[in-house]
Amino acid sequence: MPTTASPFTDIARARHSPRQFLPAPVSPSDIRGVLEDAQTAPSNSNTQQWTVHVVSGAARDALSKELLRAEEEGRTSPDFTADYGEGVFQERAQAQAAGHYRARGIERADREGRRVAVRENLEFYGAPHAAFLFMPVLGDGVRTAGDIGMYAQNFLLSLAARGLGGIPQTILGFYADTVREFLGVPEDLKLLFGISFGTADLAAPVNVVRRGRVPLRQSVVLHDTPGVLDGQ
Repeated sequence: MPTTASPFTDIARARHSPRQFLPAPVSPSDIRGVLEDAQTAPSNSNTQQWTVHVVSGAARDALSKELLRAEEEGRTSPDFTADYGEGVFQERAQAQAAGHYRARGIERADREGRRVAVRENLEFYGAPHAAFLFMPVLGDGVRTAGDIGMYAQNFLLSLAARGLGGIPQTILGFYADTVREFLGVPEDLKLLFGISFGTADLAAPVNVVRRGRVPLRQSVVLHDTPGVLDGQ
């Protein structure tokens, strides 16, 4: 029997990562609801290995200042490496960055303009809240990181379902020591990334840009599963 699009499909396909937010805070009930939805994520043997710190208000502002100071002083302290390689993944990342800067009116040669844009990450793009996702390192950490990713996707989709926006930011993990010290997080919990969230500023030109996805044929290989990619 043919299937029809569901509300979930609409939410999942409409969700995007805004890069400018309105300052109004999210209601406590909505934040709690998002956290409860995220908590339902699957995890390896139901270990639920995530530890999440949410900053708002004065704490959010003070942490942003600490992050900006760390950036000025060149004090990066990532718990994990970040590398796109030399092939198609690097090309996709460069295309995404080019679209972002173009929407901001920043020329390729404008180094200072690009630095200002990068520093906006550390101001959470104006979002009133940010969540920091920490994980213990068990084994090589890959399974735990996968669990954190599923938690984060629930978090992001729950925001979208409530008419809110969120953007996962790897760059926040580049300042893991700064974040840990500020929040009083023990050294054995590693910072994977953060999510800035709130109400997206839909009038901002940077939020009009939508990042496309590659066709299924470029990422899916089917075995004895006919008809799925017909017309792709």
